[in-house]
Amino acid sequence: MTGAGPIGLLAALLGRQRGLETHVVDVVTDGAKPRMVGELGAHYHAGPVSELPVVPDIVLECTGLGEVAIGAARRMAPGGVLALTGISQSGRAAETHPDEMNKALVLGNKAIVGSVNAARRHYEQAATALSLADPDWLARLVTRRLRPDAGPSVLQKQPGDIKVVVEMSPA
Repeated sequence: MTGAGPIGLLAALLGRQRGLETHVVDVVTDGAKPRMVGELGAHYHAGPVSELPVVPDIVLECTGLGEVAIGAARRMAPGGVLALTGISQSGRAAETHPDEMNKALVLGNKAIVGSVNAARRHYEQAATALSLADPDWLARLVTRRLRPDAGPSVLQKQPGDIKVVVEMSPA
């Protein structure tokens, strides 16, 4: 997995529930994210995906950052699959060489797919997986709860954030 936000952590949970060797790459060096990955029995790596000490067969890209997706495509094993699950709001430009990437993907027998939709059976599988998970672990995915009147702090990411929830009260 790339990214230890809520999607990356839940993906790691699913990988571990299925008995897969699971590695999560993120930029945070300490705190809740590495701790939660470790509690799953997965491996946590802080730093760029290019420095991952393994060559993965499957990568779930959960950051939505183009440069991370490109790094993951380069790092994965021949015959590997990269699944893109996020979309960045950034307008950052990155220098790419489409011909080189095309050649590396084809000769490496690699596949890149995007995913955004799910069928009913996927929701049922998710409900089953969540019911098997440690409720305390799941609760720690939400790191802050704020009220709408908290002002700009609602939108400002804090170093330990995983998922921030804005709690709306009934009218």
